[in-house]
Amino acid sequence: MGNIKYVMKRLTDMNYKALWEKLSSLHKKTGRSRVALLRDMQKCAVKYGAGYMDYDLFEMYNLTDEQRDTYLTRGRNNALIVKYNDPAYYHFFDNKDEFNTCFKDYIRREWIPFQNAPKEDVLDFIRRHDELIAKPIGGCCGRGIEKIRTADYESAETVYDAIAALDTPFELEEVVQQHPAVSAIYPDAINTVRTVTINKEGTVHIICAYFRIGNNGKHVDNFNSGGMVAPVDEKTGVVKDRAIDKNKNLYEVHPQTGTPIQGFCFPDWEEAMDMVKNAAQQIPQMAYIGWDVAFSPEGPLLIEGNNFPGHDIYQLPEHTPDKIGMMSRFEV
Repeated sequence: MGNIKYVMKRLTDMNYKALWEKLSSLHKKTGRSRVALLRDMQKCAVKYGAGYMDYDLFEMYNLTDEQRDTYLTRGRNNALIVKYNDPAYYHFFDNKDEFNTCFKDYIRREWIPFQNAPKEDVLDFIRRHDELIAKPIGGCCGRGIEKIRTADYESAETVYDAIAALDTPFELEEVVQQHPAVSAIYPDAINTVRTVTINKEGTVHIICAYFRIGNNGKHVDNFNSGGMVAPVDEKTGVVKDRAIDKNKNLYEVHPQTGTPIQGFCFPDWEEAMDMVKNAAQQIPQMAYIGWDVAFSPEGPLLIEGNNFPGHDIYQLPEHTPDKIGMMSRFEV
């Protein structure tokens, strides 16, 4: 027992406690020894760039070496980011104020930088909206986002003071009015489609599209914040399979609304894909982006762009029954 802990500490820079817990969980699930699992994890790390979370999430312990080699892993995803994205331009995506300014033609909603706008302008913005979305300007994964009902406060000044008291810089946005067909699936969040693009030598390739859906009364749709995800045919806008959450529960219909998910067809899909293709050419130095696309009655719009596109939601075992990953799609 002591030897395996020593090996883990020496040969990995991962979170030691989390790795040990993952090994113990997989030991119970597979019946394989922790030593054997650790050695197999290390092999997958060296040969395929897979972290221990990849190993578990994609169930690589059930895959042959040939199948493993078809997966977009954390290491391979990071290599794509290095290949396609120039760090000097990250700030356009890391800072929501800058993103909204640069991509103003595609966000199609009012917004204001809370800390960097005159107080009277912010107060006027608050007074003109019954509901607001407050987003940390450097936030990710839906963390820290608050939905504010101005009627819950005594005045616009009270709303202003509550936001000003927070340590994190915020921007305020009007609430997106979601298309009724999308809202019927889950009305408490803006359910988006993560659409991944690679701009190679001036040609934008749409790699994949995944429907992200809120759940359990939460106001965000992120998979890692309690949401669920389902693959979308990027050519037709039809949801191809059931949705799945992080606990691997599968849903043909949404558990809270009963509305079908599998088979749903997005409105204005061609317009949405044209929009991301145009947005992907805005900053050619950032050629590998994951766009979060929302759908309103007036057409599609961008919620945000991600210069570190996640890789975890694209190849979940329940959506890859043939055990073939998506790496080949990214080799454009």
